[in-house]
Amino acid sequence: MVSGTKNEPLLGARFNPLNDYLFYKVMGEKGAEKQLLGFLNAVLGRTGKKPITDLQIVENKIIAADIKNGKSCVLDVRATMDDGTKLNVEVQLCNEYNMDRRSLFYWSRVYTEGIERGQDYLVLPNVIAINIVDYNFPTGGKFHTCFHLREDTEPDLILTPALETHFINMVKWRQIEYNKDNLNDPLHRWLIWLNEKSPKELIEEVVNMDSAIMAASEKQDLVTQDWEERDMYLRRQMAILDYNSGMNGARREGHKEVLELLAQGLSVEEIKQRLNMKTAN
Repeated sequence: MVSGTKNEPLLGARFNPLNDYLFYKVMGEKGAEKQLLGFLNAVLGRTGKKPITDLQIVENKIIAADIKNGKSCVLDVRATMDDGTKLNVEVQLCNEYNMDRRSLFYWSRVYTEGIERGQDYLVLPNVIAINIVDYNFPTGGKFHTCFHLREDTEPDLILTPALETHFINMVKWRQIEYNKDNLNDPLHRWLIWLNEKSPKELIEEVVNMDSAIMAASEKQDLVTQDWEERDMYLRRQMAILDYNSGMNGARREGHKEVLELLAQGLSVEEIKQRLNMKTAN
């Protein structure tokens, strides 16, 4: 394990806010309502929805044990609005080539979990799914896409508001030419903060502009001051490395080296390139 003690920072590192464990700790626990509201309104406001003013976060209590035991787990952020609409936010950094069906599966799980046999189908909630992906999906459209069940020849005719699925494509977002006007868009501000490689001065600017982003930044700082939480973060980063590079052997032989590179602040892609170069030599 990387040397260090509790409350000792990882030198040179910027923790990746899109690490799904860290994203959950910052956005998905009780007390994170301010930052979650800010992010959700930044996403949903682009489709003309009225701002959400209140919500209840639904916590996942078993993720830490699963990660420590090496089990796969879904680290989604879940909440319920006052009108009963349920929200599900997931970060997906690895392209498993199933995101369309995966998103529908988790939407259906949230949609049906509260109904019991004999109940009226009217009790089924509207469910909004928001997926942040760090690969090019969907390949068409802009960096933010939103899907409903629509009539083919009359796209304004929606079958039901029960299904609404958003995708935030970080690959496409990074291709947008930056200008100061972007800072006027709350979703752009959030993605600047969530992007691991955003310049430090730009991150500081959006934090100072947006109180919800400031709350998220403060919560991330609090979480990452704890060594046990940093260990969980690094375990998830290792899982990303394992999937993206297929280097299970490298994990067994170079576990310490990879963790040290992560602690130095190198991205997953940079570590993969360095290990590939080492293997080639």
